[in-house]
Amino acid sequence: MINPLAPAKAAFYSALLPGLGQAYNKKYWKIPLVYAGIGTGLYFYNLNNKEYNSFRDAFKRRLEGFSDDPYQGLYTTETLINAQRVFQRNRNLSLVVTAGFYILNIIDANVDAHLLQFNVNENLTLRPDVMHNDWNQRPQMGLTLCFNF
Repeated sequence: MINPLAPAKAAFYSALLPGLGQAYNKKYWKIPLVYAGIGTGLYFYNLNNKEYNSFRDAFKRRLEGFSDDPYQGLYTTETLINAQRVFQRNRNLSLVVTAGFYILNIIDANVDAHLLQFNVNENLTLRPDVMHNDWNQRPQMGLTLCFNF
């Protein structure tokens, strides 16, 4: 039975809670993949944000005239600026990757719900076939399409 609202419902469930659309489609094995992708993105966002804030705070302290930051003697002021840029870029990239996994989760649930509605049974088959040619006594390969009602 075709349910035209099933893909929209699956996409809505996945948008509401990542992985819920995959559960609605009964593709439970995809749920850990969704959470692994989103969780990895969030982990690296948090890691890069901490490093960015650490280098930013050290740079601000140097601008105020203090010399007690943890990078004193290890990095110059220019190096602190470059490190801030690198970690800020990586943090932003991690956020984009996380959003990408979230959107991919929604798209996957929608497409999978569409594909579940296709009729795939023995009455519709496409398979390779080898036939014997009587003229030259050689086998010929091809595809046979069987479409029965």
